[in-house]
Amino acid sequence: MAQVPDSQKGLDSEIKRPRLREQLREAIRRRNYSRRTEQTYWFWIRWFIRHNGVRHPEEMGATEVEAFLSWLATERNVAAATQNQALSALLFLYKELLGQNLPWFTDLVRAQRPVRKPVVLSRAEAQRLLAQMQDTKWLMASLLYGAGLRRVRRAS
Repeated sequence: MAQVPDSQKGLDSEIKRPRLREQLREAIRRRNYSRRTEQTYWFWIRWFIRHNGVRHPEEMGATEVEAFLSWLATERNVAAATQNQALSALLFLYKELLGQNLPWFTDLVRAQRPVRKPVVLSRAEAQRLLAQMQDTKWLMASLLYGAGLRRVRRAS
């Protein structure tokens, strides 16, 4: 009978878990999430791991997640939607893959949502603007306003 090498001893008693990437892929596909969601979640999980010195997520917890998300908002100046995407990926990682419920983050620095200014003229503003126009320009502007084509596209 052949002898088992030392490197193989004890492996039968240990349960081999798939790598984190494979666990993520399996969990995402089991829930019928899109491949793009899988790619995006993996991107944020990798960035989180690298940000914390290539430590396995099981060794980390809520404090590291909170620090990473706050760092994204303060140092990287990401948009609020981007920070929420990273938060969703990390919550999925901890809840679905590692079976840990993270407490809600009370000290988390949230990215600021931009203030959206309206690009539509009020009725009084439109009347004042039309009063300044004459002839063809007045006709074109009146038709645009009357047809509801009030939204102006800003050049970026």
